[in-house]
Amino acid sequence: MYNYIKALHLIFVVTWFAGLFYIPRLFIYHIEASQKQSPEKEILTTQLKLMTKRLWYIITWPSAILCTLFAIWLLVIMPQWLQQPWMHVKLAFVVLLIVYHIRNHIIFNQLQRDEVNYTSNYMRIWNEVATIVLFAIVFLAILKSAVNWIFGVVGIIVLGILLMLGIKLYKRVREKNPEA
Repeated sequence: MYNYIKALHLIFVVTWFAGLFYIPRLFIYHIEASQKQSPEKEILTTQLKLMTKRLWYIITWPSAILCTLFAIWLLVIMPQWLQQPWMHVKLAFVVLLIVYHIRNHIIFNQLQRDEVNYTSNYMRIWNEVATIVLFAIVFLAILKSAVNWIFGVVGIIVLGILLMLGIKLYKRVREKNPEA
């Protein structure tokens, strides 16, 4: 039974992250569409609202709930994990992921009401939060080591810096070539 629950948990981890990776991308498109002229603006924002709503309510939220339920089930089966330091660190990142998810929900609601409070560049940076959390959770789950979490944190910071440099480089490329 354990392996089936673990498999289902991992499937919903993947689909949850797929939603969390794609939703900020749709936010970026929505923000950029809101700066266009009519009728293009209305056509694009209407379509992006629909796409975002479907992604959020049909894939992302159900995946988050099912992922969490299967994770709790795994912890019920293996309660000794809750005594291991690596699990404490992993659960801290899971809490961060849930906060990120809820924050995306707030942004989602704002954009559904045509309230644009962020720049597309901010959203590009925001989009990388899920990447950093994913790296941390996967390495903790696979290596099961909180002893080396300091090296992991340094690695995550380096990854974050590389992602930010990539975003800045992409911004420069877009400024030179808006079609990129």
